[in-house]
Amino acid sequence: MIKYALRCAKAHDFEGWFRNSAAFDAQAAAGDLACPQCGSRKVGKAIMAPRLAKASGGTDATDTVSLAAPKPAQAELRTKLLELRRAVEATCEDVGPDFAEEARKIHYGEAEARGIYGQASREEAEALTDEGVAFSPLPWVARGDA
Repeated sequence: MIKYALRCAKAHDFEGWFRNSAAFDAQAAAGDLACPQCGSRKVGKAIMAPRLAKASGGTDATDTVSLAAPKPAQAELRTKLLELRRAVEATCEDVGPDFAEEARKIHYGEAEARGIYGQASREEAEALTDEGVAFSPLPWVARGDA
């Protein structure tokens, strides 16, 4: 997965996660991307500020770009994502790193159908997709200020 900083034609900034850069290019060309603030479908990559490492391999606060406080829309999005996380945790079973195996068992009728969540590697997720197992990657935000 790759995260891009995005900007719409009205200069609203937001982020998007994509399987790879080709997936971004295909979605952008098809007009499948939309600004969460204004709905504009004219979306492109914004300039990203990477964290730079010292020559010694360590990092230092002077080596990073200072970012402004989150905009209200970003704070609202974070709140909504936290609500989503709470709802998933309250209604689904955490199967941890066994997610791919358990999703496959449910798909093939070898386990009780129920809501589950957990972790899967990129390779496991691609294999599930290839097998036709229905699942959705979720943006799992941290509960704290991290």
